[in-house]
Amino acid sequence: MSQVRVRFAPSPTGFFHIGSARTALFNWLYARHTGGQFILRIEDTDKERNSDAFLNVIYDSLKWLGLNWDEGPQVGGDFGPYRQSERGEIYKIYVQKLLDAGRAYEKDGAIWFKLLGERSEVFDDRREKTVTKVKTEPTVIEDRIRGHVERIEDEDFVIVRSDGNPVFHLVNVVDDIAMGITHVIRGEDHLSNTSKHVELFKAFGASVPEFAHIPLILKQNGPGKMSKRDQGALVEEYQRRGFLPDALVNFLSLLGWNPGDDREKMPIEEIVRLFDLPGVNQSNARFDDKKLAHMNMVYLLELPADEFVTKVRTYLTAQSAGPALAADEGYFREVMLLSQPKIKGFEELPSYTVYFFTENYPIDDKVKTKVMGKGEPKVRLAELIAAMPAMDFTTDESIENGIKAVAEANTQGFGAYQSIARLALTGTNVGPSITGIMRVLGRDKVSARLVGFAAAN
Repeated sequence: MSQVRVRFAPSPTGFFHIGSARTALFNWLYARHTGGQFILRIEDTDKERNSDAFLNVIYDSLKWLGLNWDEGPQVGGDFGPYRQSERGEIYKIYVQKLLDAGRAYEKDGAIWFKLLGERSEVFDDRREKTVTKVKTEPTVIEDRIRGHVERIEDEDFVIVRSDGNPVFHLVNVVDDIAMGITHVIRGEDHLSNTSKHVELFKAFGASVPEFAHIPLILKQNGPGKMSKRDQGALVEEYQRRGFLPDALVNFLSLLGWNPGDDREKMPIEEIVRLFDLPGVNQSNARFDDKKLAHMNMVYLLELPADEFVTKVRTYLTAQSAGPALAADEGYFREVMLLSQPKIKGFEELPSYTVYFFTENYPIDDKVKTKVMGKGEPKVRLAELIAAMPAMDFTTDESIENGIKAVAEANTQGFGAYQSIARLALTGTNVGPSITGIMRVLGRDKVSARLVGFAAAN
């Protein structure tokens, strides 16, 4: 078999959709699995809607996801140019081939592709006009995912508009021929176009590539394909929120593909090794942001300490999270490593760690009402304050033992002190372990906060 050549051909007309990212990923995975080439081709013939800003979003998003392309813009290659807006002369040559062969004709200022078959004039009630119908054999598509598909094209179709611009069907096929594309891996919503494309390939006397139409990504709630307006639909959102690209790639690879077992977290090398078209599902895949958040949390948890702290600092710098960034480097590191096992994403860190970096942290009124209304929290707080000078703050374990000693001396349980201490020190009832919080804050700050809270309440 000749070398596999696949392409990802986005249009720079909007932000980078999660479905586009998954299409790019499946093409990239197949190229890497087979030792083939992954080509990036930009479909930018829509001059009204294209923008350089959206084009840069495509480049940046692919690079962020680690989907490097072998040929295309910024890389080059032997089959360029790789932007359709720069390929106009090539399309004219191919259109002329069809005109010369009698497979295209001009009508109403446009150029139409002529189907082969018995032709007849029929009145179309829906369109309220007479149209030319062509009696043809079904176009057969042996799709690598959908299986045997037959579609009938019974009307000629426009390939160059009256304004001179070639349509999607023509440029798509011409580019695939000129660039030697062997496999077309794209969304199932393009399957309805494929019969037109096959007829064009045949008219040009070109080999028809293998087609593989991957399942759609459905929105989380309700029917229908996930659109750019749906929550969680844009790759930029995950970049902004500080998700790890490896986690998103892992999640996307399992949206419509199964490695053959129940594994969810997989290194990219293993995904490349196992990925193949027979493993792609026919049924559509439903997006699940909770599953993605959990995947990101798993990846965050496994980051080495130095890498985690570096990535946190980079994220917080981009967010201009001042108080944390102004802290002592060693203290910043301790706070972030204490938080690492608890967060689903970097975006949680500013609010999750706020009380470590300022004395002006918020007190959750609902939590306060709940804690202060149960048992004798003021008494427990006073007992804890009294024990502070003698308590060993060296380790989490020594702090835990100190609190337990206070509890035993007053015939109480550990929890009777934990809830009031957490409220006084953090203003909330969630976060790292209370002993970890106390160790990182240190004796002086803990004592001052406990005393201050007692005085105010």
